[in-house]
Amino acid sequence: MAPFRLEARNAPSSLAKWLAPPLAAIAMVACGFVLFAVLGKDPVAALHAFFVAPVATRYGIGELLLKASPLALIATGLAIGYRANVWNIGAEGQLAVGAIAAGGVALALDASGPLVVLPLMFVAGALAGALWAAIPAWLRTRCNANEILTSLMLVYIATLLLSYMVHGPWRDPEGFNFPQSRMFAASALLPVIVEGTRLNAGTLVTLAVVAAAWLFVARTLVGFEMRVAGLAPGAAQYAGVSPAKVVWIGMLCGGACAGVAGVNEIAGPIGQLLPSVSPGYGFAAIIVAFVGRLHPAGIVVASLLMSLLYLGGEAAQVALALPSSITGLFQGTLLLFLLAADVLIHYRVRIGARTAMATP
Repeated sequence: MAPFRLEARNAPSSLAKWLAPPLAAIAMVACGFVLFAVLGKDPVAALHAFFVAPVATRYGIGELLLKASPLALIATGLAIGYRANVWNIGAEGQLAVGAIAAGGVALALDASGPLVVLPLMFVAGALAGALWAAIPAWLRTRCNANEILTSLMLVYIATLLLSYMVHGPWRDPEGFNFPQSRMFAASALLPVIVEGTRLNAGTLVTLAVVAAAWLFVARTLVGFEMRVAGLAPGAAQYAGVSPAKVVWIGMLCGGACAGVAGVNEIAGPIGQLLPSVSPGYGFAAIIVAFVGRLHPAGIVVASLLMSLLYLGGEAAQVALALPSSITGLFQGTLLLFLLAADVLIHYRVRIGARTAMATP
Protein backbone atom coordinates (compact mmCIF):
# COMPACT_ATOMS: atom_id res chain seq x y z
CA MET A 1 0.00 0.00 0.00
CA ALA A 2 1.52 3.32 -1.10
CA PRO A 3 1.77 5.92 1.72
CA PHE A 4 0.85 8.69 -0.74
CA ARG A 5 -0.09 9.23 -4.35
CA LEU A 6 -0.21 12.08 -6.86
CA GLU A 7 -3.62 13.12 -8.10
CA ALA A 8 -4.02 15.39 -11.13
CA ARG A 9 -5.57 18.79 -10.48
CA ASN A 10 -8.57 19.77 -12.58
CA ALA A 11 -7.28 23.26 -13.39
CA PRO A 12 -3.68 24.18 -12.45
CA SER A 13 -3.39 27.72 -11.14
CA SER A 14 -1.71 30.15 -13.54
CA LEU A 15 -0.71 32.29 -10.56
CA ALA A 16 1.08 29.29 -9.04
CA LYS A 17 2.97 28.77 -12.32
CA TRP A 18 4.45 32.26 -12.07
CA LEU A 19 5.07 32.02 -8.33
CA ALA A 20 6.98 28.75 -8.72
CA PRO A 21 10.25 30.27 -10.10
CA PRO A 22 10.74 32.80 -7.25
CA LEU A 23 9.81 30.15 -4.70
CA ALA A 24 12.33 27.77 -6.30
CA ALA A 25 14.98 30.52 -6.08
CA ILE A 26 14.19 31.06 -2.38
CA ALA A 27 14.43 27.31 -1.77
CA MET A 28 17.78 27.30 -3.61
CA VAL A 29 19.12 30.02 -1.32
CA ALA A 30 17.85 28.14 1.76
CA CYS A 31 19.57 25.00 0.52
CA GLY A 32 22.76 27.03 0.02
CA PHE A 33 22.47 28.29 3.60
CA VAL A 34 22.43 24.69 4.88
CA LEU A 35 25.22 23.68 2.50
CA PHE A 36 27.56 26.45 3.62
CA ALA A 37 26.89 25.57 7.27
CA VAL A 38 27.74 21.91 6.61
CA LEU A 39 30.96 22.99 4.88
CA GLY A 40 31.95 24.93 8.00
CA LYS A 41 31.43 28.38 6.49
CA ASP A 42 29.50 31.22 8.07
CA PRO A 43 26.24 30.92 6.07
CA VAL A 44 25.36 34.62 6.24
CA ALA A 45 28.84 35.74 5.20
CA ALA A 46 28.97 33.04 2.52
CA LEU A 47 25.62 34.02 1.01
CA HIS A 48 26.70 37.66 1.07
CA ALA A 49 29.90 36.75 -0.77
CA PHE A 50 27.95 34.65 -3.25
CA PHE A 51 24.92 36.82 -4.02
CA VAL A 52 25.66 40.39 -2.88
CA ALA A 53 29.38 41.14 -3.14
CA PRO A 54 29.66 40.35 -6.90
CA VAL A 55 27.18 43.12 -7.77
CA ALA A 56 28.15 45.68 -5.13
CA THR A 57 30.02 47.86 -7.64
CA ARG A 58 29.31 49.35 -11.05
CA TYR A 59 31.83 46.96 -12.59
CA GLY A 60 30.04 44.04 -10.93
CA ILE A 61 26.67 45.14 -12.28
CA GLY A 62 28.25 45.41 -15.71
CA GLU A 63 29.53 41.85 -15.40
CA LEU A 64 26.06 40.71 -14.32
CA LEU A 65 24.50 42.17 -17.46
CA LEU A 66 27.38 40.94 -19.62
CA LYS A 67 26.89 37.31 -18.55
CA ALA A 68 23.10 37.58 -18.62
CA SER A 69 23.15 38.70 -22.26
CA PRO A 70 24.09 35.35 -23.91
CA LEU A 71 21.88 33.44 -21.49
CA ALA A 72 18.82 35.54 -22.35
CA LEU A 73 19.62 35.46 -26.06
CA ILE A 74 19.99 31.68 -26.26
CA ALA A 75 17.04 30.98 -23.95
CA THR A 76 14.79 33.22 -26.06
CA GLY A 77 15.58 31.23 -29.18
CA LEU A 78 15.17 27.90 -27.43
CA ALA A 79 11.84 28.98 -25.89
CA ILE A 80 10.31 29.45 -29.35
CA GLY A 81 10.91 25.78 -30.07
CA TYR A 82 10.10 24.56 -26.57
CA ARG A 83 6.65 26.17 -26.79
CA ALA A 84 6.00 23.85 -29.74
CA ASN A 85 7.59 20.78 -28.11
CA VAL A 86 10.69 21.03 -30.28
CA TRP A 87 13.55 20.17 -27.93
CA ASN A 88 16.81 21.74 -29.05
CA ILE A 89 19.45 20.73 -26.48
CA GLY A 90 22.47 21.60 -28.64
CA ALA A 91 22.69 25.37 -28.26
CA GLU A 92 26.22 25.05 -26.86
CA GLY A 93 27.39 23.57 -30.16
CA GLN A 94 25.44 26.11 -32.21
CA LEU A 95 27.10 28.88 -30.20
CA ALA A 96 30.54 27.40 -30.96
CA VAL A 97 29.82 27.12 -34.69
CA GLY A 98 28.51 30.68 -34.75
CA ALA A 99 31.72 31.82 -33.08
CA ILE A 100 33.82 29.93 -35.65
CA ALA A 101 32.00 31.53 -38.59
CA ALA A 102 32.13 35.02 -37.11
CA GLY A 103 35.77 34.55 -36.12
CA GLY A 104 36.63 33.59 -39.69
CA VAL A 105 35.04 36.81 -40.93
CA ALA A 106 36.93 38.86 -38.33
CA LEU A 107 40.26 37.29 -39.23
CA ALA A 108 39.70 37.62 -42.98
CA LEU A 109 38.47 41.22 -42.93
CA ASP A 110 40.60 42.70 -40.16
CA ALA A 111 41.52 45.68 -42.36
CA SER A 112 37.89 46.68 -42.98
CA GLY A 113 35.85 49.12 -40.91
CA PRO A 114 33.40 48.17 -38.14
CA LEU A 115 30.39 49.04 -40.32
CA VAL A 116 31.44 46.20 -42.60
CA VAL A 117 32.98 43.63 -40.28
CA LEU A 118 30.53 43.57 -37.38
CA PRO A 119 27.34 43.19 -39.46
CA LEU A 120 28.99 40.43 -41.50
CA MET A 121 30.08 38.70 -38.29
CA PHE A 122 26.52 38.71 -36.95
CA VAL A 123 25.12 37.44 -40.24
CA ALA A 124 27.74 34.70 -40.43
CA GLY A 125 27.20 33.68 -36.80
CA ALA A 126 23.41 33.54 -37.11
CA LEU A 127 23.56 31.57 -40.37
CA ALA A 128 26.14 29.12 -39.02
CA GLY A 129 24.15 28.49 -35.85
CA ALA A 130 20.95 28.01 -37.85
CA LEU A 131 22.64 25.63 -40.31
CA TRP A 132 24.06 23.58 -37.44
CA ALA A 133 20.57 23.38 -35.92
CA ALA A 134 19.20 22.42 -39.34
CA ILE A 135 20.98 19.06 -39.11
CA PRO A 136 18.84 17.69 -36.24
CA ALA A 137 15.79 19.39 -37.81
CA TRP A 138 16.35 17.49 -41.06
CA LEU A 139 17.00 14.25 -39.20
CA ARG A 140 13.77 14.73 -37.23
CA THR A 141 11.57 15.52 -40.22
CA ARG A 142 13.09 13.03 -42.66
CA CYS A 143 14.27 10.16 -40.45
CA ASN A 144 12.16 10.71 -37.32
CA ALA A 145 15.37 10.90 -35.28
CA ASN A 146 15.04 12.35 -31.80
CA GLU A 147 16.25 15.96 -31.91
CA ILE A 148 17.28 15.82 -28.25
CA LEU A 149 19.93 13.20 -28.98
CA THR A 150 21.10 14.51 -32.36
CA SER A 151 21.41 18.14 -31.26
CA LEU A 152 23.27 17.08 -28.12
CA MET A 153 25.74 14.88 -30.01
CA LEU A 154 26.47 17.72 -32.41
CA VAL A 155 27.70 19.79 -29.45
CA TYR A 156 30.80 17.59 -29.19
CA ILE A 157 31.47 17.80 -32.92
CA ALA A 158 31.24 21.59 -32.85
CA THR A 159 33.50 21.83 -29.81
CA LEU A 160 36.11 19.62 -31.44
CA LEU A 161 35.86 21.65 -34.66
CA LEU A 162 36.56 24.86 -32.72
CA SER A 163 39.48 23.18 -30.96
CA TYR A 164 40.89 22.02 -34.30
CA MET A 165 40.71 25.51 -35.78
CA VAL A 166 42.59 27.20 -32.92
CA HIS A 167 45.12 24.36 -32.63
CA GLY A 168 45.67 24.23 -36.38
CA PRO A 169 44.95 26.61 -39.27
CA TRP A 170 43.89 29.63 -37.20
CA ARG A 171 46.48 29.39 -34.44
CA ASP A 172 48.20 32.69 -33.71
CA PRO A 173 51.79 32.39 -34.98
CA GLU A 174 52.86 34.89 -32.33
CA GLY A 175 50.83 33.30 -29.55
CA PHE A 176 53.73 31.35 -27.95
CA ASN A 177 52.16 28.08 -29.15
CA PHE A 178 48.95 28.63 -27.16
CA PRO A 179 45.79 27.29 -28.85
CA GLN A 180 44.20 30.60 -29.77
CA SER A 181 43.62 32.78 -32.80
CA ARG A 182 45.05 36.22 -33.35
CA MET A 183 43.42 39.00 -31.38
CA PHE A 184 40.71 40.62 -33.50
CA ALA A 185 41.21 44.10 -34.90
CA ALA A 186 39.36 46.94 -33.19
CA SER A 187 36.89 47.03 -36.10
CA ALA A 188 35.72 43.52 -35.15
CA LEU A 189 35.07 44.34 -31.49
CA LEU A 190 31.78 45.55 -30.02
CA PRO A 191 31.98 49.01 -28.45
CA VAL A 192 31.73 49.33 -24.66
CA ILE A 193 28.55 51.17 -23.67
CA VAL A 194 29.25 51.80 -19.96
CA GLU A 195 32.58 53.37 -19.05
CA GLY A 196 34.59 51.46 -16.47
CA THR A 197 32.97 48.11 -17.29
CA ARG A 198 33.14 45.46 -19.99
CA LEU A 199 29.46 45.83 -20.88
CA ASN A 200 29.24 46.17 -24.65
CA ALA A 201 26.72 46.72 -27.43
CA GLY A 202 25.98 43.00 -27.57
CA THR A 203 23.55 43.57 -24.71
CA LEU A 204 21.56 45.91 -26.96
CA VAL A 205 21.50 43.20 -29.62
CA THR A 206 20.12 40.79 -27.04
CA LEU A 207 17.36 43.19 -26.00
CA ALA A 208 16.41 43.71 -29.64
CA VAL A 209 16.20 39.95 -30.24
CA VAL A 210 14.11 39.43 -27.09
CA ALA A 211 11.68 42.14 -28.20
CA ALA A 212 11.49 40.66 -31.71
CA ALA A 213 10.85 37.21 -30.25
CA TRP A 214 7.98 38.57 -28.15
CA LEU A 215 6.41 40.16 -31.22
CA PHE A 216 6.89 36.93 -33.19
CA VAL A 217 5.26 34.72 -30.56
CA ALA A 218 2.47 37.08 -29.50
CA ARG A 219 1.60 39.01 -32.65
CA THR A 220 2.20 36.80 -35.70
CA LEU A 221 0.24 33.94 -37.23
CA VAL A 222 3.29 31.68 -37.30
CA GLY A 223 3.92 32.35 -33.61
CA PHE A 224 0.31 31.46 -32.86
CA GLU A 225 0.68 28.23 -34.84
CA MET A 226 3.80 27.36 -32.84
CA ARG A 227 1.92 27.85 -29.57
CA VAL A 228 -1.04 25.77 -30.75
CA ALA A 229 1.30 23.01 -31.93
CA GLY A 230 2.73 22.81 -28.43
CA LEU A 231 -0.57 22.95 -26.55
CA ALA A 232 -2.69 20.77 -28.85
CA PRO A 233 -0.72 18.98 -31.60
CA GLY A 234 -3.80 17.19 -32.89
CA ALA A 235 -5.76 20.41 -33.22
CA ALA A 236 -2.82 22.08 -34.95
CA GLN A 237 -2.59 19.32 -37.56
CA TYR A 238 -6.37 19.43 -38.07
CA ALA A 239 -6.08 23.18 -38.71
CA GLY A 240 -3.40 22.56 -41.35
CA VAL A 241 -0.26 23.39 -39.38
CA SER A 242 2.61 21.33 -40.75
CA PRO A 243 4.54 19.44 -38.01
CA ALA A 244 7.69 19.65 -40.16
CA LYS A 245 7.33 23.43 -40.42
CA VAL A 246 7.05 23.69 -36.64
CA VAL A 247 10.23 21.64 -36.16
CA TRP A 248 12.19 23.67 -38.68
CA ILE A 249 11.15 27.04 -37.25
CA GLY A 250 11.83 25.95 -33.67
CA MET A 251 15.27 24.56 -34.44
CA LEU A 252 16.38 27.38 -36.75
CA CYS A 253 15.33 30.11 -34.29
CA GLY A 254 17.24 28.42 -31.47
CA GLY A 255 20.31 27.88 -33.63
CA ALA A 256 20.38 31.44 -34.97
CA CYS A 257 20.09 32.96 -31.50
CA ALA A 258 22.84 30.70 -30.17
CA GLY A 259 25.06 31.65 -33.11
CA VAL A 260 24.54 35.35 -32.40
CA ALA A 261 25.42 34.69 -28.75
CA GLY A 262 28.70 33.21 -29.98
CA VAL A 263 29.38 36.40 -31.93
CA ASN A 264 28.71 38.51 -28.84
CA GLU A 265 31.24 36.49 -26.88
CA ILE A 266 34.15 36.58 -29.31
CA ALA A 267 33.51 40.19 -30.40
CA GLY A 268 33.00 41.27 -26.82
CA PRO A 269 34.81 40.12 -23.69
CA ILE A 270 37.04 37.50 -25.38
CA GLY A 271 38.21 39.31 -28.51
CA GLN A 272 39.58 36.17 -30.18
CA LEU A 273 38.86 32.48 -30.70
CA LEU A 274 39.79 30.06 -27.92
CA PRO A 275 39.25 26.31 -27.54
CA SER A 276 36.21 27.17 -25.43
CA VAL A 277 34.27 30.39 -25.90
CA SER A 278 31.48 29.58 -23.47
CA PRO A 279 31.42 28.40 -19.83
CA GLY A 280 28.30 26.37 -20.59
CA TYR A 281 25.87 29.12 -21.57
CA GLY A 282 24.12 26.82 -24.04
CA PHE A 283 23.16 24.33 -21.34
CA ALA A 284 22.47 26.91 -18.62
CA ALA A 285 20.11 28.71 -21.01
CA ILE A 286 17.84 25.65 -20.94
CA ILE A 287 17.30 26.25 -17.22
CA VAL A 288 16.84 29.97 -17.90
CA ALA A 289 14.12 29.25 -20.46
CA PHE A 290 12.10 27.16 -18.03
CA VAL A 291 12.66 29.38 -15.01
CA GLY A 292 11.43 32.24 -17.19
CA ARG A 293 8.34 30.21 -18.13
CA LEU A 294 9.28 30.39 -21.84
CA HIS A 295 8.21 34.06 -21.84
CA PRO A 296 10.66 36.76 -23.03
CA ALA A 297 10.15 38.97 -19.96
CA GLY A 298 10.53 36.03 -17.59
CA ILE A 299 13.63 34.89 -19.46
CA VAL A 300 15.30 38.28 -18.96
CA VAL A 301 14.74 38.07 -15.19
CA ALA A 302 15.84 34.42 -15.07
CA SER A 303 19.01 35.23 -17.04
CA LEU A 304 19.97 37.81 -14.42
CA LEU A 305 19.57 35.19 -11.69
CA MET A 306 21.64 32.65 -13.61
CA SER A 307 24.28 35.28 -14.34
CA LEU A 308 24.47 36.02 -10.62
CA LEU A 309 25.11 32.32 -9.97
CA TYR A 310 28.06 32.44 -12.38
CA LEU A 311 29.47 35.54 -10.69
CA GLY A 312 28.82 34.10 -7.23
CA GLY A 313 30.61 30.91 -8.14
CA GLU A 314 33.66 32.87 -9.25
CA ALA A 315 33.58 34.97 -6.07
CA ALA A 316 33.17 31.85 -3.91
CA GLN A 317 36.37 30.39 -5.34
CA VAL A 318 38.32 33.45 -4.19
CA ALA A 319 36.59 34.45 -0.95
CA LEU A 320 35.48 31.04 0.34
CA ALA A 321 38.05 28.69 -1.22
CA LEU A 322 35.26 26.62 -2.76
CA PRO A 323 35.57 24.68 -6.05
CA SER A 324 34.15 26.07 -9.29
CA SER A 325 31.57 23.26 -9.30
CA ILE A 326 29.59 25.23 -6.70
CA THR A 327 28.02 27.14 -9.61
CA GLY A 328 26.72 23.96 -11.19
CA LEU A 329 25.44 22.82 -7.81
CA PHE A 330 23.32 25.94 -7.41
CA GLN A 331 22.09 25.71 -11.01
CA GLY A 332 21.06 22.09 -10.54
CA THR A 333 19.38 22.86 -7.23
CA LEU A 334 17.37 25.66 -8.82
CA LEU A 335 16.17 23.35 -11.59
CA LEU A 336 15.35 20.59 -9.11
CA PHE A 337 13.17 22.86 -6.98
CA LEU A 338 11.48 24.29 -10.06
CA LEU A 339 10.59 20.81 -11.32
CA ALA A 340 9.29 19.87 -7.88
CA ALA A 341 7.14 23.00 -7.81
CA ASP A 342 5.79 22.21 -11.28
CA VAL A 343 4.76 18.75 -10.12
CA LEU A 344 2.81 20.24 -7.22
CA ILE A 345 1.19 22.76 -9.57
CA HIS A 346 -0.28 20.01 -11.74
CA TYR A 347 -0.77 17.36 -9.04
CA ARG A 348 -1.87 17.28 -5.42
CA VAL A 349 -0.47 14.84 -2.88
CA ARG A 350 -2.97 12.43 -1.35
CA ILE A 351 -2.06 10.45 1.73
CA GLY A 352 -3.04 6.77 1.78
CA ALA A 353 -4.28 4.42 -0.88
CA ARG A 354 -7.26 5.20 -3.09
CA THR A 355 -10.52 4.02 -1.53
CA ALA A 356 -12.10 1.29 -3.62
CA MET A 357 -15.73 1.79 -4.61
CA ALA A 358 -18.11 -0.66 -2.99
CA THR A 359 -19.80 -3.10 -5.34
CA PRO A 360 -23.48 -3.83 -4.87
